[in-house]
Amino acid sequence: MRIAIMGAGGVGGYFGGRLALAGNDVTFIARGAHGEAIRRNGLQAKGTLGEFHLQPAKCVASPDEITEPVDAILFAVKLSAMEPAAAQLRAIAGPQSTIYTVQNGVEAADVVGGVLGHEKVVPGIAYISAVVSEPGMINTRAAFAGLAFGERDGRESERVKAFQAACKAAKIDAQVPADITRAIWLKFAMLAPMAATTSLIRCGLGPIRTTPRSRALLQALVEEIVTLGKAMSADLREGDVTDALKILDGLPPAVRASRAHDLDVGNPLELPWLSGAVVRLGEKHGVPTPAHRFFNDALAPYENGRPE
Repeated sequence: MRIAIMGAGGVGGYFGGRLALAGNDVTFIARGAHGEAIRRNGLQAKGTLGEFHLQPAKCVASPDEITEPVDAILFAVKLSAMEPAAAQLRAIAGPQSTIYTVQNGVEAADVVGGVLGHEKVVPGIAYISAVVSEPGMINTRAAFAGLAFGERDGRESERVKAFQAACKAAKIDAQVPADITRAIWLKFAMLAPMAATTSLIRCGLGPIRTTPRSRALLQALVEEIVTLGKAMSADLREGDVTDALKILDGLPPAVRASRAHDLDVGNPLELPWLSGAVVRLGEKHGVPTPAHRFFNDALAPYENGRPE
């Protein structure tokens, strides 16, 4: 399968590396020092999910450099870069190409579809904790990694089955839920609260969930998203609050969201698409979101990176 990886960070780099090692024709799209290191030394990974070294690795700085049609594009850029990155893909997103969005949040497929055409986009999610620890190196930080994706209407399309088969051959846990919209919202109900708390409280999830007052904050964040999802017809239910908290309770005590890492190193934050999105969508649909508003407002000075 011919695959392009738009964004070769922790998510795109790890899954793209696995797909390439399984024999797929994978091209990474990455700029800066990270892209240069991949072109020069290949792509490496280490950490909780084991090690690999993909050498050589096909890597270009721009989609314009890819001259052959691609079957699948794993769209793994940051939420803040979605629109300009999608616009760059016009050069390679031909009639046979499918874009798989795996961003956090609940709006990625709509944003990318608005640029490239909704019929080209298959919504998805990634389950992984991984960062670029140095140029050319992916560091995984938890013992799980998987993808879930599917057609919005739940049908079993040939393109989805083909990509799932490629992922499974690469030993990637790739699921096709019956209702991808619900699956995306369930992850959102877990991820956005973890991102908010581990970023602002500045510690791993363990102390947050075992300290009664901070756990109450964590639960309030989950409850607001479930209420919002119900209002937006995402088929969320009251029991999803309990289930999301069980998942959070089962994660390693030291785990932190990638946004906490971005905050530490001074990167821009995906704030408008996580707690910011909860506030914005809550206002649109008449759902109060005071807990997410607090975290969104408190982190606002860091939205564009570390303030001077």
